Amino acid sequence: MDAQEVETLKALMEWEAGRSAPPEGFPHLPDMPAARYTSQAYFNLEQEHIFRKSWLFAAHIDEVPEPGCFMRWHNAGDPIIIVHGMDGVVRAFYNTCRHRGAPVVTEDKGRSPRLMCGYHNWTYKTDGSLIGVPERQDFPPDFDMSCRGLIPVRCEMFGNCIFVNFDEGAKSLLDWLGPLADEWAEFRFDKVRLAARHSFELNCNWKVAMEANMEVYHVPYIHPDTVAPLVDSKRNVNHFYPNGHARMLAPAPQQTDREHVRAIDSPPEWQPIETVGELGRTATQSYTLFPNWVSPLSNFFVPPLLFWPTGLGTTRLELVTMALDWGDAPAPDLWTVPDASKPNGRDMSPIILEDTQFGEAIQKSMESQGFKSVPLSYQEARIYSFHQNCDRMIGTDAIPEELRVAQVIGKEWVWPNDPRVELMRREQAPEDV
Repeated sequence: MDAQEVETLKALMEWEAGRSAPPEGFPHLPDMPAARYTSQAYFNLEQEHIFRKSWLFAAHIDEVPEPGCFMRWHNAGDPIIIVHGMDGVVRAFYNTCRHRGAPVVTEDKGRSPRLMCGYHNWTYKTDGSLIGVPERQDFPPDFDMSCRGLIPVRCEMFGNCIFVNFDEGAKSLLDWLGPLADEWAEFRFDKVRLAARHSFELNCNWKVAMEANMEVYHVPYIHPDTVAPLVDSKRNVNHFYPNGHARMLAPAPQQTDREHVRAIDSPPEWQPIETVGELGRTATQSYTLFPNWVSPLSNFFVPPLLFWPTGLGTTRLELVTMALDWGDAPAPDLWTVPDASKPNGRDMSPIILEDTQFGEAIQKSMESQGFKSVPLSYQEARIYSFHQNCDRMIGTDAIPEELRVAQVIGKEWVWPNDPRVELMRREQAPEDV
């Protein structure tokens, strides 16, 4: 991010604090249908079109660090194997033997130069090709092993992060990321290690859980003692990107007596990412990577929160911390704290508990006759933009009319466009003369 862009963003934060209404020309956001959170039909469309066609974070290279390493992954429904091939290439396959459909891998993680189905010992190389069939003489002479390899799933990497996509015709991961790939370069995704990864089950729709992390309107009320003292929600600047991604940028409150504060501060023993620029060091910025990744990024960590739908009213929340090598110190864990009473020995940190505390109650309330529609403010426009992209991924014609959102946020508000910059300059022009 060059110096001019940084200065423009800093000026926009001040301009946002001074406005008395939504920016001139910003569209009125119609109420969203309430049933988008409670309709099984809409949930099924999300599963079929959004989670089958988007790039999804699956793993970090530290989880399959060496050739022959593999891991199971099933957060998006179908069981998958992530394999670090003996040739050094990381691939993904359906965890389904081409013989009788048994899982090829039954361990969560392991290492082997071959993948062998335990049912009949059909054996595959780490590139997915079938190389061993017991009792080969009992199959027809024209039985072609070359076309019986494991079925691949699209798999690409951004730095050390491994993403998968079930859609063979999907655009590349870099094209999916778009401008985020350039903006994220300073955070050294190619250097950060996996420090922590824990999952928790929530009793609410995945969008209910995720949207608590897509606006700062709630910060003074849900986080009065944790986030509110460290984030100036009045100076928050939202940006929309192609493919449904978004960014929130907010400075610390001006009255703070600390030089640099963010919503999530870091212990002094953490290794800083020296390439991170001014805003990453001094402000709180959080990115939404469509469809289910939300992460603040700073000069100390890359800590995504991942929201995986497990049912219409249930969600698996994954809390991940990535950071530069911590040497002999304990691995940093931004989002969880020790709790021996929990199955994995961890519990959510206070900030995450604050964001998730009302999820189940909200879901039950949404399922009542009293929940009619969702009116969103300008500060919540990232949520509306997200829903617009959900419908575009599904295809508006495939969605019952009573469940659709109107496509009112146009391309003129999507990167690289931002009418607020011209509005700000026009308003400041008389003072500059």
